[in-house]
Amino acid sequence: MDDNSRPDDSKGATKETFLSRLGPGLITGASDDDPSGIGTYSQAGAQLGFGVGWTMLITYPLMVAIQEISGRIGRTTGHGIAGNVCRNYPAPVIWSLVALLFVANTINIAADLGAMGDALKLLVGGPAPLYVLVFGTISVLAQVFLNYDRYVSILKWLTLVLFAYVVALFVVKVPWSDALAGLFIPKIEWSGAFLTTLVAILGTTISPYLFIWQSSQEAEEQDIDPDKKPLKKEPEKEAKEVRRIRIDTLVGMAMSNVIAIAIILTTAATLHSQGITNIQSSSQAAEALKPIAGAFAELIFALGIIGTGLLAIPVLAGATAYAIGEGRKWPVGLSQKPKQAIAFYSVLALSVAIGIALNFVPIDPIQALYWSAVINGILAAPVMVIMMLLVRKQSVMGDLIVKGPVYWLGWLATLAMALCVVGMGFSFFS
Repeated sequence: MDDNSRPDDSKGATKETFLSRLGPGLITGASDDDPSGIGTYSQAGAQLGFGVGWTMLITYPLMVAIQEISGRIGRTTGHGIAGNVCRNYPAPVIWSLVALLFVANTINIAADLGAMGDALKLLVGGPAPLYVLVFGTISVLAQVFLNYDRYVSILKWLTLVLFAYVVALFVVKVPWSDALAGLFIPKIEWSGAFLTTLVAILGTTISPYLFIWQSSQEAEEQDIDPDKKPLKKEPEKEAKEVRRIRIDTLVGMAMSNVIAIAIILTTAATLHSQGITNIQSSSQAAEALKPIAGAFAELIFALGIIGTGLLAIPVLAGATAYAIGEGRKWPVGLSQKPKQAIAFYSVLALSVAIGIALNFVPIDPIQALYWSAVINGILAAPVMVIMMLLVRKQSVMGDLIVKGPVYWLGWLATLAMALCVVGMGFSFFS
């Protein structure tokens, strides 16, 4: 995909295993299928049927390009996106970026926590708001006091329940001619409902918090490794590191999109075909898994929501804390001890606390997931514009500016996001 990669002069590159190449991109991909993603893909499949499947094939190269670019910003400069913005643009730009992220991420956290509470209530009954409080508290305490790598390694096993949707495709009666047509033949409607769903799909697939997270994680991993320096200070390693970031991102985003396609097709085959076009509860969403899981459908659905939520909330809250911390030039990073990064962890806890509080406002959890994705889609385009301008500034990237196919795919993703948002706005007034 890229063109400015140099020959790899480093020794021992052949000893690197495939798994050793996977890191921030894999976590980003797993986090992309958070409760908001599950809710949005389920709603899209139920509402529009197989006709919306094509969006996942088209978004794959776009999301790979954007995430690779964000990772390369962090690895090349030693700073995340927000850290680079604060070093190269006026204060209003950085704080506009931070405000957009804080709003989008906090709403997303609120929606994810609400869905997790509703999912647990589906299994055991009881008050969902109490479960929201418990999940939020556990998430903050785990991020502050546990080793993050160990925390993630546990939660990644929980996300495997999402592959139940993939298995379900081979159990439910899927009209494959219609499903494949929906995947490979774009079907576009000029209606508020369709364009809003399209923005929601783009917003949950190409989300601002994912850009910030991957760039900051690349910067942090190099910061804690004494053998690593920013790539612009050791450009001879560019080819090897770009290849690692690319493989990491390709695998992470592929995993995300396979699950997304499976959710859309499964809900289209089970819910849309039965005339259920508006999912209003977790129990309705869980219906898609009944052909494979039977009485255990609600359990599998709940575990998927809770597992991905516990994985995604640290990414959401962490992205907000990284953005604000880098903007203020605080010590940042989940590898930092609490005493070393009090301000960073305080912002993280505040973001989750507001997300908890928003759940005490009457709102339907499944609809909250859907609309949080729409909000992410609306706010993503400005963040993407800033990011695409950064990667062409020599003062930021040195001689390693991003160019070629991956650069133009990044702009294509930005344009697609912006056009969908504008189209959605016009459709409501036409």
